[in-house]
Amino acid sequence: MSSELDHRHRDLDGRIEEKKGNTLVGSLRKIYGADFLSDWRSDAKLATVRQESDMSLTEMVRQHQRGKK
Repeated sequence: MSSELDHRHRDLDGRIEEKKGNTLVGSLRKIYGADFLSDWRSDAKLATVRQESDMSLTEMVRQHQRGKK
């Protein structure tokens, strides 16, 4: 698993906890890099991005990582 994914909080059972829908894209950029979700404003909420893209945060991170290679 990528080290970028490992920065997220893990539940007691070891599963990665999903970010809340009110998390801002700007906050996610602090974790995943300044160019993460570059098509979105920094004040956009994760719930909006999820709805528009029909992807989970994990899928977005993986897509971002593939684009960096």
